[in-house]
Amino acid sequence: MANVTPYRDTLRALADEGNEAALDRLADLADQRSDLDELGDLLDEGSMRAGKLLTRRAVATANLLLLQRIGDAGYEPAARELERLLAPSEDISADE
Repeated sequence: MANVTPYRDTLRALADEGNEAALDRLADLADQRSDLDELGDLLDEGSMRAGKLLTRRAVATANLLLLQRIGDAGYEPAARELERLLAPSEDISADE
């Protein structure tokens, strides 16, 4: 596999200049490496792609705290997923 560091450095430089496509590509690369810290940093920088990728992982593991953090960072679908997971089950009847 080719060394991706120069490519990542170029993407980082572009993202620092406001290029959203580069920010999204950095999120994809971080997701491929399962680098949740970098995904979190990218979310903090405003990457909605990072929010989407983190939300997918959080839902798969039912990580409610991570969903809360992602929602608080501005990725609304994470907040909706959190509400869905916190909703009472329709199978449970109160006081039966």
